[in-house]
Amino acid sequence: MPKNQVNEREQMETLTIEQLVPQDHLVRKLDAAIDFSFIYPLVEDLYSLFGRPSIDPVVLIKMTFIQYTFGIRSMRQTIKEIETNMAYRWFLGFGFHTVVPHFSTFGKNYVRRFADTDLFEQIFYQVLKEVADRGLLSSEHVFIDSTHVKASANKRKFQKKVVRKESRAYEQKLQEELNIDREKNRKKPFPPEKFEKDVHKEIKESTTDPESGYYVKDERTKQFAYSFHAATDERGFVLANIVTPGNVHDSNMLQPLVQKIIDKVKRPLAVAAYKTPAIANFLLENQILPVLPYKRPMT
Repeated sequence: MPKNQVNEREQMETLTIEQLVPQDHLVRKLDAAIDFSFIYPLVEDLYSLFGRPSIDPVVLIKMTFIQYTFGIRSMRQTIKEIETNMAYRWFLGFGFHTVVPHFSTFGKNYVRRFADTDLFEQIFYQVLKEVADRGLLSSEHVFIDSTHVKASANKRKFQKKVVRKESRAYEQKLQEELNIDREKNRKKPFPPEKFEKDVHKEIKESTTDPESGYYVKDERTKQFAYSFHAATDERGFVLANIVTPGNVHDSNMLQPLVQKIIDKVKRPLAVAAYKTPAIANFLLENQILPVLPYKRPMT
């Protein structure tokens, strides 16, 4: 049984980080596919010409790519991984002895500069454009669905709150169409009060995470959650997404999702959607074919 009697921990080596990163590593593919320099013009107005030098904004964005691509649970842990992972350092352009930004410095940059901007959405659609330019996108047929993500909040810690119901996008239009039809038939149009129902409702609001929503699927599944509404093409590329509290109904988000795709990508030919008259009407008015599930008549 041989034993390794040689301790090479103190041995001097002459090499570069470039040599330590395997040629087939995913960070190399990311670096080859995306030219991150497009970020500089997007954030130029968020930085001052005076004061102390800041952290390179491209480095900050690349850190989030590392976190989500490799499934690291938090940014705090991501920074710990970058300290010892040579592939991550290579991706960021760091050397062996480059000091990785402290977690608090990283967080403050995001809160002070990027929190109230659409920077990440701009980056998302720039990357999507790269996908489209390479002929990989197929946005003619769009599929829409949502998934619930459990919030980090105890479902037993809440307070009851009375809030005003949000009016659905199609309700006002329906009122207008009804009144137009009544006027054509020489009938008096309905007053606004006719359409007003109880505009308030009682909800449970988490005391831990007030931005989440109380989601009830069945007796077992009751929790505070978020809804991630996504639209994808037939190859699985995400074309648009919206995050809402978990108590927002899926069908309410279809119209803004489709509108995002029309504005940012292109008008799809067909959309696989939730089966409601309002959604079918919205898609047909926008020259989009609604693809709806078959449902047997109830009577």
